[in-house]
Amino acid sequence: MTGMRTIVCMRGFLASSIGVTCAAALALPVALPSTAAATAAGPPAAGALPGSTQSLPLAPLGSDRAGGGPRAEGLPRRDVRPFSLLGVVWDDADAELRGTVQVRTRATGTTVWSAWQDVETHNHEHAADPGAAERGSGRVRGATAPLWVGDSDGVEVRVRARGAEPATGARAGRPDTARDRAPASHAHASTADAEGRAPAGDGGGRTSADGVEGRTPTDGVEGRTSADGAPADGSPGLLPAGLRLELVDPGAEPPPGGAPADAPRATTLTAEAAASSAVNADLAPLGALAVPELTKERTRADLLAARGLPGATGARPYVGPRPRIVTRRGWGADERLRERNFAYTKTVKAAFVHHSATGNNYRCSQAPSVLRSIYRYHVESSGWRDIGYNFAVDKCGNIYEGRAGGVAKAVLGAHTLGFNTNSMGIAVLGTYTSAAPPKAAVTAVARLTAWKLGLFGANPRGTTYLKSGGGNLYSKGTKVRLHVISGHRDGFATECPGRRLYSKLGTARTASARYQGR
Repeated sequence: MTGMRTIVCMRGFLASSIGVTCAAALALPVALPSTAAATAAGPPAAGALPGSTQSLPLAPLGSDRAGGGPRAEGLPRRDVRPFSLLGVVWDDADAELRGTVQVRTRATGTTVWSAWQDVETHNHEHAADPGAAERGSGRVRGATAPLWVGDSDGVEVRVRARGAEPATGARAGRPDTARDRAPASHAHASTADAEGRAPAGDGGGRTSADGVEGRTPTDGVEGRTSADGAPADGSPGLLPAGLRLELVDPGAEPPPGGAPADAPRATTLTAEAAASSAVNADLAPLGALAVPELTKERTRADLLAARGLPGATGARPYVGPRPRIVTRRGWGADERLRERNFAYTKTVKAAFVHHSATGNNYRCSQAPSVLRSIYRYHVESSGWRDIGYNFAVDKCGNIYEGRAGGVAKAVLGAHTLGFNTNSMGIAVLGTYTSAAPPKAAVTAVARLTAWKLGLFGANPRGTTYLKSGGGNLYSKGTKVRLHVISGHRDGFATECPGRRLYSKLGTARTASARYQGR
């Protein structure tokens, strides 16, 4: 009887836009029936999911201090528990680390140390919007981008404020991001609307009388520092307070092909795991490892049925075939880490494409580990409610569910500061400033957007308007005309999604529209 009450409540759960109507019943674990368990078998029960985070406070390097604060902090070489991903965090989420972060690591079980690697420090723009409940939770910290280093058990880190680096060494080999970043007017084909305004990324940006597309620098963006982030008077800058090195262990990979042959037929889901899966129950069985792909005809039929339109009407909505999407259960998300409730926005008018900036030194079989690591880093280290991206794509073209709430729903993410409302964020795992994104990844972005944007009636080759929630490129309240498929840099002054991936967005738009039948 308890199981029946839970299943009935799950159906009510799907009907709720908030996703909290069944909290009482969901407090009990859910045992999947044998048919569902056969599909869901694979990852261990949520109570047994592995993974951990080590948080190590940094210390001043030598006696190099200025104005009462450190200009350089770090840790000497040391042995640590195994980890695969790292990053640096600090106390104030609004403070920026204007400087360099470099690490070197030792491969597990060896005496081999890597060369110094740069960690991307400009990560402020991947976050919840100013004024959002998530940002005001009191738990959010400043953070670098995470870096995937593979199985390691030794680490050394050095952090230097901009202007405090030696002439050589700390910045040796660091790409010139200003030079690598293609001018926006060159990266997009020029497009203009009836009023003559170009979408962001196409050389637009002049402020009009009604405030549309005004690129008004916000307080703190200009006038306080020089171009390289050091104080304008030439003195070295200071580092933010509370610097800590975060070392994330994603845990062991699930057995290839699913659970061992002697695994039990029934798999227990915790309340959180059941809730995360239930919001996809119209698309896949409860506890499924993946949402299966559909043909275009079946996708259209399902969309018409959802809209209450009979198939005989002859309506042909522009929507791409639903691609296969690995669920959070499929990549092993520990649902106990995130906040229990889900957050939604009204619709999905645009997709922002990102690169994760975690590096390209991963195998596609490791992508679930990379995702589990990013998830832990976003939640436990950075203080977010969940992973920030709505979806992720690996270099082999596999698509993954990101933030919990339902792959077909308008889930509110934390991916593009100022433009998280009425949009979705897609992270291509890797760093694509100098490296070209694999064709399979670009194709996956096109297939995913053709389906998800199609559910909300958006044309991948079109443009739309979003209202800025505040950032360093558009002031709060500005109505900005953007490509329906945009790069992160179109909404915020950033290198993301990398010059090489950004240059492929035109290809993705064309292919996405074609998948929709346009």
